[in-house]
Amino acid sequence: MEQGSASNSGQRLEVTVAGDEGSVRLDRVLAIRQPQLSRSRLKALILAGSVTAGGVAIRDPAYHVTAGDTITIDVPEAVAAEPSGEDIALDIVHEDDDIIVIDKPRGLVVHPAAGHETGTLVNALIAHCGASLSGIGGVKRPGIVHRLDKDTTGLMVAAKNDRAHKSLTEQFADHGRTNEMRRGYLALVWGVPNRLRGTVNAPIDRHPHAREKMAVRDSGREAITHWEIRETFNGRDGKPVAALLACQLETGRTHQIRVHLAHIGHPLLGDSVYGPHFKTKSSHLGPRSQAALTALGRQALHAYLLALEHPKTGEILHWESPLPQDLLLLLNALQAAL
Repeated sequence: MEQGSASNSGQRLEVTVAGDEGSVRLDRVLAIRQPQLSRSRLKALILAGSVTAGGVAIRDPAYHVTAGDTITIDVPEAVAAEPSGEDIALDIVHEDDDIIVIDKPRGLVVHPAAGHETGTLVNALIAHCGASLSGIGGVKRPGIVHRLDKDTTGLMVAAKNDRAHKSLTEQFADHGRTNEMRRGYLALVWGVPNRLRGTVNAPIDRHPHAREKMAVRDSGREAITHWEIRETFNGRDGKPVAALLACQLETGRTHQIRVHLAHIGHPLLGDSVYGPHFKTKSSHLGPRSQAALTALGRQALHAYLLALEHPKTGEILHWESPLPQDLLLLLNALQAAL
């Protein structure tokens, strides 16, 4: 049985589980009972806390329901297709009439998407740059030519006009093969590679079962990551337990560094998506390192280096960003083997 009513947030739907839906998973039951909502939309609503049972938000799409349960879905009113400006503080590293370079903090989503329609870097850029961003690079991603994951920190550049957008897009597509564009990342990883430097050349595609993940697959697009060891760390038993790697991208696939490092057996510290089976290794860390890793609560990845050719002047510009405080605390603890 389904009911609907208007609410301040748009539309409120109620579903009473009949028990004959063929599945006990919340997302599948709702997909059957509310076919007008796509499965991706339902998943986003669940993860956003908009689906409740007995007044309690259920944020797990795989939650098991039982016959007789009443599920409430609060569907927010439609948002404008074009994102609006929001007063969000930006750490601006460089800005001129053509480009803006920011040091992105953890937790900031780059552009609007399901479940993150507001509070993004795009919303912040629109407020800061004004009408100059309009129409550049698409409605949902004005000015954006590359991205960082929500919890990856570091340097990003955005275009402020069409000429700059064209130039930056071409530079990022080339990835330094024939130009001076470079992107460098610092990554704290589990274990120590058996050589000082290397290259991972492995195609990346959507994971065959977990669609929110990426994976190395023959069907994927070319993906190349270069890495070198900057520092190694011993655990409480004096044996190697982790390393600091400097990585450079030759391609720009979603989650590329995270997927590639996990693929060679050295996932990022704190990466709950690509390295959850390495959690037991934390027992080899000293108490201070364990505490710093727990407090980190994200993948230990920072975009520390960005170099590119200025779209207007042709000057080669270079920026470096120091490790943010949470990663610095973890690094210091690892160095002290405490």
